[in-house]
Amino acid sequence: MTQTETDRSSLQETLGIQIDPSLLELALTHRSFAYENGGIPTNERLEFLGDSILGQAVTVMLYRQYPDLEEGDLAKRRASLVSSVALAEIARGIGLGEYLRLGRGETLTGGREKASILADTVEALIGAVYLDAGPDAATAFVLRLVDPLLSDPDRFGVAMDPKTSLQELGARRGAGVPVYTVAESGPDHAKVFVATVTVGDLASASGEGTSKKHAEMAAALEAWTQLSNG
Repeated sequence: MTQTETDRSSLQETLGIQIDPSLLELALTHRSFAYENGGIPTNERLEFLGDSILGQAVTVMLYRQYPDLEEGDLAKRRASLVSSVALAEIARGIGLGEYLRLGRGETLTGGREKASILADTVEALIGAVYLDAGPDAATAFVLRLVDPLLSDPDRFGVAMDPKTSLQELGARRGAGVPVYTVAESGPDHAKVFVATVTVGDLASASGEGTSKKHAEMAAALEAWTQLSNG
């Protein structure tokens, strides 16, 4: 039996905060799991709440931490830190994927590594912290989550603009310009985009998102990671 089905104490320890077990369970419940288990509640309402809290906490932090930045630069940094790409990086850093409650089909298709699912779950966790411990604890939780990106300038730059970072790295490796292809599926109100990028013969990676842009960003970050570690 996996950690997704048993004890969550190690996750609580990693998160650095105790969350009510029922709220934590809800935050980890993807709609695919709910559908296969009789339509139980999903984490989507918590995700909605957490998205708002995340945006506010990051906005205030950037405003205070970078007093000399113009509004446009602040907006770009905020967009990068709350993007699905950045949130998925945060989720992978804390091993969140192994705790997700996913349906069988989503599990078999690599759902534990999908950027969109990981990002949504991070937002749901933020919402759960807010409901359980209040706004101050939720803000502190957000700042702990984003701190690894802020404390690693190279990684922060990549998360901020992975497509440009990949293009620059590919050029340094003599691989030419990255080439993207994008496929979409699902109904108009819930489309899923899957992007694939190739960088010469050096890297090929895919990424998923709720928009073409986010899918390409996720693919670019994965390809950048391949090239950087290669």
